[in-house]
Amino acid sequence: MSPDATAFAHLVDDGGYPRAVQRFLRGWRASSSRDVELPVEGPVTRVLHSADGHWLACQVAPEGGTRSQIWVVTTDPDDRAARRIDWWPVGVQEGTAELISWDGTKVAAILTDENGVGSSCLIDPATGDQIVLDRRSAGRLVDAWAGAALVRVGPRGYRDLILLRGRTETALLPYDPGSTTDFGIILDDHGPRRLRTGMEGDTTELYQPATNFDVNSTAGYVRALIRSENGTEHARLLEVTATADGVSYQVVAERPGCELDEFTVSDDLSTVAMLWNIHGASELQVLELADFTLHEPIPLPGMVASELSISAGGSMLAMTVEGPSTPPTVELVDPRTREWEPVDREPSLGPVSADPTLETVTARDGMKFTGWLFRPPEGIESIGAMLFLHGGPEGQGRPGYNEFFPALLKTGISVFLPNVRGSGGFGRSFMHADDKERRYAAIDDVADAVEFLAVNGVAPADRIACCGWSYGGYLTQAALTFHPHLFAAGISICGMSDLNTWYHTTEPWIAAAAYPKYGHPVSDRQLLEDLSPLQRVDALTAPLLLVHGANDTNVPPTESQQMFDALRARGRFAELLMFDDDGHEIDKRENRAVLVKAMCEWLLAAFTPSANS
Repeated sequence: MSPDATAFAHLVDDGGYPRAVQRFLRGWRASSSRDVELPVEGPVTRVLHSADGHWLACQVAPEGGTRSQIWVVTTDPDDRAARRIDWWPVGVQEGTAELISWDGTKVAAILTDENGVGSSCLIDPATGDQIVLDRRSAGRLVDAWAGAALVRVGPRGYRDLILLRGRTETALLPYDPGSTTDFGIILDDHGPRRLRTGMEGDTTELYQPATNFDVNSTAGYVRALIRSENGTEHARLLEVTATADGVSYQVVAERPGCELDEFTVSDDLSTVAMLWNIHGASELQVLELADFTLHEPIPLPGMVASELSISAGGSMLAMTVEGPSTPPTVELVDPRTREWEPVDREPSLGPVSADPTLETVTARDGMKFTGWLFRPPEGIESIGAMLFLHGGPEGQGRPGYNEFFPALLKTGISVFLPNVRGSGGFGRSFMHADDKERRYAAIDDVADAVEFLAVNGVAPADRIACCGWSYGGYLTQAALTFHPHLFAAGISICGMSDLNTWYHTTEPWIAAAAYPKYGHPVSDRQLLEDLSPLQRVDALTAPLLLVHGANDTNVPPTESQQMFDALRARGRFAELLMFDDDGHEIDKRENRAVLVKAMCEWLLAAFTPSANS
C-alpha cells in the first residue's frame, strides 16, 4: 500500500518475467496503472512504497538467477528514470542485494558478498549513499528505525533477533535453543515510527529519521513487535521493550495450535494485522495496538493470504490472496469496517481446480502428519496420483494456487501435498523432527504417504509418482532410491542429488545456514553421503525427469546434471530439462508452460505406457 492509501504496487505475472505495476485507487488517475520499467531482464520479486510515498523500490533477479539487485523509481508515472542503488566496494565481487523495508526515506537492505558476509545498511534512493548498520556472516536485517535495527542471527531452526543501537547489541528474549525468532517491527523510541502523517493523504513530514540519529546513542527505550516461538511450540506475537535497565516482553496475541505467519503495523501505531496459519490455510485478524483489543477474524476471499501491507493511518489493508480456484491477486480490505474494496481491473487468470480436502496420515512410527488432496474433476477417470513435495525443508504444502495441478487433474492424476516431518507451520518440535539423522524418518514419511493413497483408493499402488521442488526435489530423489518399488515415476525440479557436492557449490551463506538441518560437511560427511540419492543411484529404477534453471546458484544445475549422467550411464530411463534463461524458481511464464506440459507427458507415459509407446 502507499502510505496515503491512494495506490498500491504489486507484481504481475502474465508473460515473460514477473514485473512490477503501480495501481492507482484515488484521484484523477483512479483505476489506471503504470508498468514499472527497469533496464534489466529478470523477474521482479518484491516492490515496496516508501514511507513518504515518493519512491518505489524493486528487488529484481537478473535472468531469473538467485542473486538479486535493488532498483528505485519515483511514484510519478511520467518519470521513467530508474536507478540501481546497491553499489559494491571496489574490488568486491557482486553478491546479492535483498530489499527489506524503508527507514523513513532510506531503503533498508542487506548486501551479501560472495563470502556470505552481509552488510545491513540504509541507502539513499536519490544518491545511493550508504549507512552501514551491521556487518556479519549469517546476519539478516529485519527492520530499522532512527538508528535502531533488528538483526536476525543464527542458522535455520535456531534463530534469534538482536537489537542494535550503535555498537551495543541487546538480546531480546531468553536463551531457548531450537526456537525461531525471525521477524519484527520497531514501533518507536520516543518518536513516531515512520514519516508520520495526520489524516491519510496529508504528507506533512513530521520526523526525518535517517539523517537525525546518532549511531552511537543508546539512550531512551526501543519498543518492537516480534514473531517468535521462544518459550512455546508455535509462533506468536510478542511486544518487547528495551531500556538501559534491561529488556521486558509480553505476549500480545497467540492461538493454541496455530502459527503466526506474518503481521504488519500501521505507521500511526493504531492497527496490527495478522495472518494465522491453520494447517496451511490462512486466517486474517486485526488487533488494536493501544489496548490490545483482538477482533474476530475477517473472512478471506481465498484459502491462503500473504504479503500484508497497511496504509499509514490503518484505513486500508492490502494482501495477496489465492486458492486453487483463485489465481494470486491483490485484495484490499478496510480493517475497521471489514469490507473488501472492489478494484477496477482485469481479474487474475490461469487454470483452476476445486478446493482440496485435508487428510491425515499416520506414519510407521505413529507420528501423524497432514496433507492436502486434490482429486480429478467429476466425470474424469482416475489413472494415478502424484505426491508433490514442498521445498525448505521448513516450507509447507498449502491450499494455495498452483498452475501445474489443473492440467494434471484434468488428465485423471490426483495430487497430494503431504507435510512430512520437518515442515513448517506445525510447531517447532515437528519442524526439527527431520534434522540430520532424523531425515531417514522424513524419507519414510513419503513412503507412508504412498501407502495412504493406495489404501484409501486414491490411486492404484503401481501408479503413484513423486515430484518436488528444491528440497522437495532432493526428497523425491531420496524416496526413489530408499523406496524404489513404490514409485512409477519421479520428477525432481531444482533438487539436490548429493548433499556433499551441494555444500561445495551452493552460496556460502546458504550452506552455513543449513548445517543444523542436514549436517556439517566435515563432521557429518558420512551421514550426508548415506542420505544422498546420487550415492544410492543403483537402486533407482523409476523413470526420472530432472528439471533445472541454468542460473540457479541456490541449488546449482550440476546437481541435476550429475544424477542424469549417472542414470544414463547405467541404462536407466531419465531426461534432463534445462532452462538456460531461468533460475531456482523457474519464473519465466513461457518456461513454466513448457514445464507443465513436460510433467503431464512424463506422468501419462508412466501411468499409461501402452498409450504412449
